[in-house]
Amino acid sequence: MNSAPEIWKRVLSLMEGELTSTTLNTWFDDTEALTLEEDRLVLYTPSNFKRDIISARYAQNIQKALRELFSADFEVKVLGEGEKEELGGPKANSFLPGTEEYTFDKFVVGSSNKFAYSAAVAVAEAPGKPKGYNPLFIYGESGLGKTHLLYGIAHAIHARYPDFRIVYIKGDAFTNELITAIREGKNQEFRDKYRSADVFLMDDVQFIAGRQASQEEMFHTFNSLYEAGRQIVFTADRPPKEMLRLDDRLKTRFEWGLPVDVQPPDYETRVAIIKNKAIRRGMNLPEPVLGYIAENITSNVRQIEGTVNKILAFQELMGEQVDVETVTRAVRDMFKDKTEFLPSADVIIEEVGKFYNILPEDIKGPARTKDVSLARQVAMYEIRRMTNLSLKEIGQQFEGRDHTTVMHSLKQIEGQIKEDPEMAEIIKDLNANINARYE
Repeated sequence: MNSAPEIWKRVLSLMEGELTSTTLNTWFDDTEALTLEEDRLVLYTPSNFKRDIISARYAQNIQKALRELFSADFEVKVLGEGEKEELGGPKANSFLPGTEEYTFDKFVVGSSNKFAYSAAVAVAEAPGKPKGYNPLFIYGESGLGKTHLLYGIAHAIHARYPDFRIVYIKGDAFTNELITAIREGKNQEFRDKYRSADVFLMDDVQFIAGRQASQEEMFHTFNSLYEAGRQIVFTADRPPKEMLRLDDRLKTRFEWGLPVDVQPPDYETRVAIIKNKAIRRGMNLPEPVLGYIAENITSNVRQIEGTVNKILAFQELMGEQVDVETVTRAVRDMFKDKTEFLPSADVIIEEVGKFYNILPEDIKGPARTKDVSLARQVAMYEIRRMTNLSLKEIGQQFEGRDHTTVMHSLKQIEGQIKEDPEMAEIIKDLNANINARYE
């Protein structure tokens, strides 16, 4: 195998087709490849901030390039300041890699999430007991910390009960795995994987609603785990009773235990979150800056984290003092009203394709099967509703279809929304998925 530096040059060359030269120069100018093992590439950058950005944003690009070079999957490990000595030690903990930051001690507790946090800690201390907390159902809008609590439960249980088999899965991934298992005749392997868990954690369970095979499998998986006294935890963007396309028998089971909601953080909690995330990145923000950010970002913890990252990048790259004026310049676009951000047609088509398990090119193309036609009509409806594109411009997104075809699609979906609660629920789910891409 070629040396790590040689391979890294080839990886950078391959990434030139996906990333701009500015991006490559900004984040990889001082990055070096230390080792290339059988299934792992270890990189080093002297900046811990760059280490975090590369790991979070560009690891997939690096893995894609390595896959193109070797036709195999590689783990990408990025080391920062003072971490080179890790090379002589064992590999990073394989338990939920990449989630090490999401622990209870790094979760900022406030009045908006205290109940959910306390319930999560109680479950982690005594999984499966008492039954009143099983299942634990955590719900709330996107970006409020539900996934952090889910990972926190996983890490706390793993630390107390290292022999426990903890299974984490997202709702859409559960559906995709089931489809693959059915296609490949591996139904039993699929069932064994989930029904043998000591702790079962599902993020975004709302994605199985309306999918008959997934709901049927979830029903039997839930029953097996519950009857065996295994701990079950779900997160969702709404309570079970508001999932109109969810089977009633699943709604009932999801409500057997303890449903807890997570609300947007109040001002004091937002200040605490900003201060916490800034300190962890080596930056002490002045009180006026903390107040400015907390006043302008009022609902989404994920956006708060993004704001802190951008301020730090601005300071590191521009070398300016952090005050309210420089923060305003650095993150002005993040304080705009959400209505100023419009999703692209490609993003909408991609999300509709994910929802219906249909390739975007098929939705755009000439296929006229019932499923593809419905997905195409829904995509046209969402593009018309969520963008400023004209009927003619929408038609051009679908291989130049006439504007009258678009008009017909809009009328079809509008009629279904009025007559069919399930279609209204589908549109609601799609809107949430599309908007989540821009948070």
